[in-house]
Amino acid sequence: MSESPENPQQPHVPRPVTPGTQASFGTYGGRPVSFVRRGTRLQGRRQAAWEEHADRWAVDVPRHVANTSVHPDYTFDAEAEFGRKAPLIVEIGSGLGDAICHAAEQNPDTDFLAVEVYTPGLANTIIKINSRGLTNVRVVEANAPEVLATMLPAGSVDELWVFFPDPWHKSRHHKRRLIQPEFAALAARALKPGGLWRIATDWSNYAIHVRDVLADSQDFENLHTGERRGPESPLTQVWQSGVETVVGGAPVREGRAPVSTEHTGPNEGIDETGGWAPRFEGRIRTSFEAKAHEAGRLIFDLCYRRR
Repeated sequence: MSESPENPQQPHVPRPVTPGTQASFGTYGGRPVSFVRRGTRLQGRRQAAWEEHADRWAVDVPRHVANTSVHPDYTFDAEAEFGRKAPLIVEIGSGLGDAICHAAEQNPDTDFLAVEVYTPGLANTIIKINSRGLTNVRVVEANAPEVLATMLPAGSVDELWVFFPDPWHKSRHHKRRLIQPEFAALAARALKPGGLWRIATDWSNYAIHVRDVLADSQDFENLHTGERRGPESPLTQVWQSGVETVVGGAPVREGRAPVSTEHTGPNEGIDETGGWAPRFEGRIRTSFEAKAHEAGRLIFDLCYRRR
């Protein structure tokens, strides 16, 4: 064992890497994480909101191996943070905060935690918290697997939301997708028995990927097994319409493969499996989802219960 260069009398003890953390997912070990931080600079209203209100609404997380990591010794105490004992809903990838702030406004007896790595998005969420006078929302700038693995106490979450995660279209990037068997195990750890995991995506291959991953999980049951299959399946409709050969509403250039070719998966004509949930009424239609509709893409909702 090597000795610490700062103190040669003491052996160097490497920092532990928690299973499911950013480090173990590969930022430092050759495998990429599920996100790309597209910018952290704050300006104008966002900067002002962060400076004035982050101490109140942003969870102060001790870091571990990166600026979005969570030290494995840290545990979030929701009852102390919110000053009450209430159901807790966690949204992974909360974006600009539209969905979680709307839900918090509609459900004042429930507490919400917005998890995001995009600092401007969190600043926007804080702006919404203040403008709407919400007290039941907190935000945290952190890598989701670490939040689920160590930050949240086991069995402390009533619902977990993952709406429109990055689809990582290309086959070589599929390993970056957030929802993998390892992530499902972390979700199961954080959720209470009977807790719900709600997922939505506007890309068929990611929807199939999620359905396959969670079908293999012993921790979850699909609340809509066999539902919306055959002609009623959104997957059947995507295959038959060919809508995903159009990217962003623009036709693919002649002689070029569409970006979504590797994402749509094999066209089986009819989806005989189903398992798609009805649209979650508690999810407000954000500008992101509206753009998907404008491009003609369909939305896939899935809902699973923690066994």
